[in-house]
Amino acid sequence: MSRLFPRTALWSRRLRAALAVLATAVAMCGVVLAATSTPSNAAACNGYVGLTFDDGPTGSTSALLNVLRTNGVRATMFNVGQNVQNNRSAAQAQVAAGMWVANHSWNHAHMTSMSQAQMQSDLSQTSSAIQSATGSRPVLFRPPYGETNSTLQSVASSLGMRQVIWDVDSQDWNGASVSQIVANASRLQAGQVILMHDGIQNTRDAIGQIMANLTSRNLCPGMISPSTGRAVAPDGTTPPPTTTPPPSGGTCTATATTPNVWGDRYNTSVTVSGASTWTVVVAITSPQRVTTIWNGTATWDSSGTVMTMRSNGSGNTFGFTTMTNGNSSARPQIRSCTSG
Repeated sequence: MSRLFPRTALWSRRLRAALAVLATAVAMCGVVLAATSTPSNAAACNGYVGLTFDDGPTGSTSALLNVLRTNGVRATMFNVGQNVQNNRSAAQAQVAAGMWVANHSWNHAHMTSMSQAQMQSDLSQTSSAIQSATGSRPVLFRPPYGETNSTLQSVASSLGMRQVIWDVDSQDWNGASVSQIVANASRLQAGQVILMHDGIQNTRDAIGQIMANLTSRNLCPGMISPSTGRAVAPDGTTPPPTTTPPPSGGTCTATATTPNVWGDRYNTSVTVSGASTWTVVVAITSPQRVTTIWNGTATWDSSGTVMTMRSNGSGNTFGFTTMTNGNSSARPQIRSCTSG
């Protein structure tokens, strides 16, 4: 007995130590899974801002679109006609990703030095190139360098376009660092528009932080109204897919449409691809409220505006009915899609 006891005590101590390590590992795994499977930065949209990117498409447009999709962003791309003509597939990819495509002149010249006829030819040629490549004719125009006059505005109007300048300049064209771009974007208020550019690495690197700041203030990316030139809720037709890598390293895509709209409510249908089991986070704009869901299991955050929908074996399409409660323009925003 005296010889066995030390071994028994040693084994007991080792067992307790192993169990403690295992418990710590399980606790840590629980924290990691909770943090990654249920994003905490999802928020309702109590206002919209216009994120705009000039001078595309470029050789970096694909990289920009990947970053925008990963962060659930729809943006307005002010394209140069010459670039569209030389890179039609990139312009098509912008539209396929859910971006709005607009006119930024043919070759980024100083247009206020042109005659009215030259302005007309320049903008018309650009709109035609964009329509030929994407199937959509632009309804927005941004003058190069922000230089404009009454003649240019009149020409744009005659071609069915509203002129859009910007409220906030990110200064990315001026060599701004990522932190400077993020700081500049943090000044955005509801309805305002920010100037950024395609093809700049620092701009791409700043998008995640820009979105985190906007989300913390309940602001969401929106479309620019051709009537007012201000940022408003997306039109609700087809938001871009939102793709977020889950802990397992796989991906899924959630695409939302609003097939039915009535005076006081509307239906949203969400199709998930890339995973048979999934979790999709959707944000609803207050005071709108979801009344009915189907083909999924939903939980809500404390505000009642952020819904986490999980697959329940009913397939890869789920839906819900939303009462507008006086806000008929807003539509749900897909915040993330994770597999498993």
